[in-house]
Amino acid sequence: MLSYHDLPSHKTVFIFELDQVLIPQKDYDLQVYYLFANFIEYLETFPLATDIIAFIKIRYEAHGNSNMFSEVSQAFGIDKKYQENLELLFTNAKLPLKLLLYKQALKLLQELVVNKKHVFILTAGNPLQQLNKITQTEWNGLDKYLKVYFKEELSAQFPYLGLSFILEENKLVKDDVVIVSNLESDKLIAVDFGIDFIALT
Repeated sequence: MLSYHDLPSHKTVFIFELDQVLIPQKDYDLQVYYLFANFIEYLETFPLATDIIAFIKIRYEAHGNSNMFSEVSQAFGIDKKYQENLELLFTNAKLPLKLLLYKQALKLLQELVVNKKHVFILTAGNPLQQLNKITQTEWNGLDKYLKVYFKEELSAQFPYLGLSFILEENKLVKDDVVIVSNLESDKLIAVDFGIDFIALT
């Protein structure tokens, strides 16, 4: 994984994606499914939450979130009216456990802050859901050094997923900026916009 010493020393601004770069997406998703399974057991008494969770974990490893509710509903006879409850949980769930940064991502962020680099998060997905993840992440004091932007809020009005807006608002120049992500789409945007891209892993 990328370390601080791998970074170009002259760069001063680092823009990170959130999911699969700073935190494992599944740590959020599986906690939401845990809450949902217990919600179903509480209201319906059957099926048992443990059975639902066991099914979801196996299926998640193979297929991620794709068609999850449909498969769970079919497997356990869960009424489709509960799909809205699951969607709401994904947006605003209060998690049983804090989300933890990848260890090497935490170390990298700490070194960036110590060396007075500027750190931004530019994340894709439902802005309310992404904000919910951010507020329930254990940042180890780093949160006060972060500035967060949401692609969905910026991309409709500003080109390149809002990068132009971020540079203008913060009075940045392209040569100082690096995007750090594992998404091929971010790489393509960075190259097209004319700023450097580095894969975290």
